[in-house]
Amino acid sequence: MAHQYGTTPTGPGEYREADSGLARPKDAATLIVVRGGAEPTILMGKRAATHRFMPNKFVFPGGRLDAIDQRLQAPGNLSSAVMGRLRKATRKAVTDRKLRGLALAAIRETFEETGLVVGRQASGSVRTRHPVWQRYLEHGVEPPLEHMDFIARAITPPYRTRRFDTRFFLIHDQFIHNDPEQVMDSSGELNQIHWLTLDEARLLDLPAITRWVIDMVEARIQLAPSQQILQPASFVRFSKGGPISETL
Repeated sequence: MAHQYGTTPTGPGEYREADSGLARPKDAATLIVVRGGAEPTILMGKRAATHRFMPNKFVFPGGRLDAIDQRLQAPGNLSSAVMGRLRKATRKAVTDRKLRGLALAAIRETFEETGLVVGRQASGSVRTRHPVWQRYLEHGVEPPLEHMDFIARAITPPYRTRRFDTRFFLIHDQFIHNDPEQVMDSSGELNQIHWLTLDEARLLDLPAITRWVIDMVEARIQLAPSQQILQPASFVRFSKGGPISETL
């Protein structure tokens, strides 16, 4: 069905670029880290002006799925409820290892872009030659897969030179392993990284999809964490120039 997921002030071309062919979307993942308190906050940063994809927009940390994310032999697994949602509206050829890898990509990209270590105390030894995962593991942690929630999926509209099929994961602050106030621009991908209340975030220059996801976060965190992870996710894609939404 058609879905009005919200709008945000933006320049021409957020969703369409001239003279661009139909590009196949790349798998990507992002992580929404929620800090509790009287006014919960979320971690966001501003995309560099040099980016061809949504420059100068404020977003959650995240990025493309890497082959290492599917190979990393980290202990634990996503909950059965989360895996069930991830499998919906997904081609049969997509493996559970790839879906699990998307959650790991969200952890890795958050660490790489912001320096935030989202993890739990390591229960064993994980080996990898990947430099980013090596630096992450040196903190004595492992990804808290069982506690990661999957709340949304969105595919960039057609006719952009860069398109992404992005899964949005959520985790709470008890799994922040380092000082959350020491977030920084670690990779050059994000600038002006801040913890923001939901209302503060809504005042920024956001992609429409990001604004829609913030509304979902606000509704979800009203529930107990044990109930949050059981809630459905929403999936937005585009067909014939308009958004189509389904529940996962």
